[in-house]
Amino acid sequence: MLVRAGRWGQLRLPRALHAGAWWLWALGLAAAASRTTNPVLLALLIAVAGYVVAARRGSEPWSRSFVVFLKLGLLIIVIRVLFQVLFTSPPGGATLLFRLPELTLPGWAAGLKLGGPVTLEAATLAFYDGMRLATVLACIGAANALADARRLLRSVPGALYEAGVAVVVAMTFAPRLVEDAGRVRRAHRLRGRRVRGVRAVGRIGMPVLEGSLERSLELAAAMDSRGFGRAAAVDPRLRRSSGGLVLLGLVGVCIGLYGLLDGGAPGAVATGALVAGLALAVAGLVLGNRGSRRTRYRPDPWRLPEWLVVASGAAAAAAFATASAQARPGMNLMVVPLLVPAIPLLAVAGALAGLLPAWAAPRPRSATEAAA
Repeated sequence: MLVRAGRWGQLRLPRALHAGAWWLWALGLAAAASRTTNPVLLALLIAVAGYVVAARRGSEPWSRSFVVFLKLGLLIIVIRVLFQVLFTSPPGGATLLFRLPELTLPGWAAGLKLGGPVTLEAATLAFYDGMRLATVLACIGAANALADARRLLRSVPGALYEAGVAVVVAMTFAPRLVEDAGRVRRAHRLRGRRVRGVRAVGRIGMPVLEGSLERSLELAAAMDSRGFGRAAAVDPRLRRSSGGLVLLGLVGVCIGLYGLLDGGAPGAVATGALVAGLALAVAGLVLGNRGSRRTRYRPDPWRLPEWLVVASGAAAAAAFATASAQARPGMNLMVVPLLVPAIPLLAVAGALAGLLPAWAAPRPRSATEAAA
C-alpha cells in the first residue's frame, strides 16, 4: 500500500505532461470535428478544448496562443461565407436574402458566379464548412498552448531529428509572434502611445517582423555551430532502405487517414492502408535509428496520466466516427430544407470524454516552481 501510494503521489506531482500525449489528444478531437458539420457539436468541441487549455496550460508565453487560433478560426468562417456568397451558385429551392450586382462570366467558368442572389441556405452551408475547419484549427491551437514543442522534439526518433527540428521551428512560429506582438504593445503603452485600428498594424507589425528576422539569423547560427545537418558515417544502403520504407509508410498512412476521414472509401481498405503504412514507417525508423548517434538527457516519462489523456482523445474520435458511420441524425446536416439540427447523444458523450485531461493530467508547474 505504501508503494502504491508513493507511486500515485508521484503521478499527481506538478509536472509537464508528455507533449506527445497532448498532441494525440488534440488530433483525436480534430478527427472528431472532421466527421460532422453540426455547429452545436463543433461548438461543444471548441468549448471542451478551451476548458482543458484553461485548466492545464502553463505560465509560458506560448501557452496564451489558443485565443489567437480562435480568432483565426473566426476569420476563416467569415472568408468561407464570403466566398460562398460571391462565387457559388445557390442551391435550388433556396430562401433569398438579398441580391448583389452580378457580373456575366465566360462560358468556361460554368458553375461559378460573381455576385447575384444571396440565399440563406448557401450562407448556412458555408458557415457549417467554415465552422468545421475552425474547430480543427482550435484543436491544433489547444495542442500548441498545452504542449511545449521543444520537449516534443526529445521524443522524435533519431532518424527524423532534422525533420523534427524543422517542424518544431514551424510550430513555434505563431506563439513567438503572439509573444512579440504583446511585448511591442506593452512597450507602446509604457511610452504613452495608444494606437488602435489600421495604424496599429504598422506600428506593431514592423518591430515584430524585425524581431522574427533577428531570431531566424540567431537560430541559423546556433544550429550551424552545433553541427546541424551533418550526417554521421552510415552505410548508404541502410540510409536508402530506411528512407524508402519511411516514405512508403507515410504514403500509406496518408491514404489510410484520408479514407477514414473522408468516409467514401471502404473501411477495410482505409484501415488496411493505415496499418500497412504504420508498419512500413516503423520499420524504416528502426533501421534509420541504427545509424543515428544521439542520446537523450532526462527523457519525459510516459505514465498513467498520458495514457488517460490519449484515451480521452481516442474516445472522442471513435464516438464521432461511429455516429457518422451509422448516419445518426444530426451528424451531417443538409441545408435544403433548412432544419434545426438534431443532437446525437453518442457524439455528445464522445465530446464530453475529451474533458478528462482537465482532471487526469497533472497540474503544470507554476513560474515560481519552475524557477526554483
